[in-house]
Amino acid sequence: MCLYISAGPYRSANSQEKLVAWLHHGVNTLDKMFEHAAKKFPQRDCLGTREVLSEEDELQPNGKVFKKVILGNYNWLSYEEAYQAAKCFGSGLTALGQKPLCNIAIICETRAEWIVASQACFMYNFPLVTLYATLGLTAIAHGLNETEITHIITSKDLLQQRLKVSASLSPSVSIILQYIIVVDSKPTTWKDIPRGITVYSMDTVKEIGSKPENSKPPLPKHTSDIAVIMYTSGSTGIPKGVMISHGNIIAGITGMAERIPNLNESDTYIGYLPLAHVLELSAELVCISHGCRIGYSSPQTLADQSTKIKKGSKGDTSVLKPTLMAAVPEIMDRIYKNVMTKVEEMSKFQKTLFVLAYNYKMEQISKGYSTPLCDSLVFKRVRALLGGNTRVLLSGGAPLSAATQRFMNICLCCPVGQGYGLTETCGAGTISEVWDYSTGRVGAPLVCSEITLKDWEEGGYYSTDEPNPRGEILIGGPNVTMGYYKNKTKNEDFFVDENGQRWFCTGDIGEFHPDGCLKIIDRKKDLVKLQAGEYVSLGKVEAVLKNCPLIDNICAYANSDQSYVISFVVPNHKQLMLLAEQMQVKGTWEEICNSSQMEKEALRIITEAAISAKLERFEIPKKIRLSAEPWTPETGLVTDAFKLKRKELKTHYQEDIERMYGGK
Repeated sequence: MCLYISAGPYRSANSQEKLVAWLHHGVNTLDKMFEHAAKKFPQRDCLGTREVLSEEDELQPNGKVFKKVILGNYNWLSYEEAYQAAKCFGSGLTALGQKPLCNIAIICETRAEWIVASQACFMYNFPLVTLYATLGLTAIAHGLNETEITHIITSKDLLQQRLKVSASLSPSVSIILQYIIVVDSKPTTWKDIPRGITVYSMDTVKEIGSKPENSKPPLPKHTSDIAVIMYTSGSTGIPKGVMISHGNIIAGITGMAERIPNLNESDTYIGYLPLAHVLELSAELVCISHGCRIGYSSPQTLADQSTKIKKGSKGDTSVLKPTLMAAVPEIMDRIYKNVMTKVEEMSKFQKTLFVLAYNYKMEQISKGYSTPLCDSLVFKRVRALLGGNTRVLLSGGAPLSAATQRFMNICLCCPVGQGYGLTETCGAGTISEVWDYSTGRVGAPLVCSEITLKDWEEGGYYSTDEPNPRGEILIGGPNVTMGYYKNKTKNEDFFVDENGQRWFCTGDIGEFHPDGCLKIIDRKKDLVKLQAGEYVSLGKVEAVLKNCPLIDNICAYANSDQSYVISFVVPNHKQLMLLAEQMQVKGTWEEICNSSQMEKEALRIITEAAISAKLERFEIPKKIRLSAEPWTPETGLVTDAFKLKRKELKTHYQEDIERMYGGK
């Protein structure tokens, strides 16, 4: 047995002597990184956008109308073109009165213009305030007010949907605001525009910046200057602005890049997650630093079967054929469940062949062998869902279930690098090695980070635990950010040690395995003590039950004055409808979800799944509520990374909580 007497610090084997802070010597700010890439790969494709050939409305059987698109090929900006576009845009913003070290905001979908705008801000030392496109209107108004924004970069759609309403909700936003820059080339109008606000297109601002009298060289800056103030979508309370310096991001992407084997200019990355999320921004900056090309997409156009793609036309992965991709577990869970549902519909022979191939490959990869015959004969069609060329898939944002990770490794024929990091650490902390096919772990510390475990007495986690040391995860290194913007009370989660190194207390509980890999086992905020004294990890219950085919999403809930756990469940539409048919329960989707008979049967199936997954008796939900509405960022019940917003979910289901605990 391996005895542990130390809580750390734990480091990567490649940074035992010193943590790594940058990729290239002297390239210590983001504008220098982009300039370095533009000089090294001037003519290579940098940012790609698909041409929209046509749009049409399609009537669905339920009477709803869905907008469908037919998209053409990708049009590309080279590295040199993207660099010059950013330079002209930055000069244009300067001509419109944007001052160095004064905040500027971006509220925009993930697209090429986002990166061009961000690089312009990095060049001219404008701290970039990022706000999720799907943040609530009050949260957007809070972020704009707190950072005292005079210039906003946005899109035509979000100007209509978000900014107008936010401005009306908070008159102080309109008073300070001077310029709105819309990235679309289509003309934009705002009737009854508040006095003093001017709306420009991005192209017009670039034209202003390209004039000789307005052309300004990029400003010198320090590695400690703030590059981004990133407002977290926040699973609790009002969003906080995390202050991220140039040096923080450079260190973070240096650590991430080291964990991706053979990363080079021949790679293609598909960008579709929100760029206001640290995972996507870091992943794209990693790619830019290595001369990769980035093709843009969206969750609605990602694959051939995506909701906005017209039947018979190609989704983005089929056209772009990316080699690199980042994904949140929610998206991978969907792919897994869709494929496994299709497997259930196969003929007996096809199903047997699939299961045999699946089990054979699982055995082979655990021994370190490849299975080229299985890959080409059985898994080729599944691999084609993501274009057929994916060689590394990075998972972050939330824990990935073991079943989904195994499925991605086997059926998509590519390793899944499961990572762990937070906005407060630039998304960097750990990433698993591509050859590590074990599940449930997040790998060893990156070369930019070190980790210690702090005892948490209340939860019973100690660094002296055997066989593995356990405790709250503390991340230290040059990637640890500068704290929260105008929020001193929350800054107690950050501290500086005697060597001047910054640390962040994550609130997550981890354990280190003998090979130096970290496993996330709990979260301080997710731990609830039941009436009889048992501790229940709500996150653990949810992660286990998400593998049940009947469940699309689940939120476990417990009151400390009660003796059992309850759950709110978003059921899988197809599985619940099949169950209703078997139970001879008829009605609309809402009526079926509200049926006490269906609730009872769904609870029985969920209980069976919990028992087979070896949950403790007190961890198994005793009552459930089936939710007819899916939880999306638009509903405000989950974040943009699809993490549960427990406070909002509790408020939303308050009546059901009272009913399930016997109040009604």
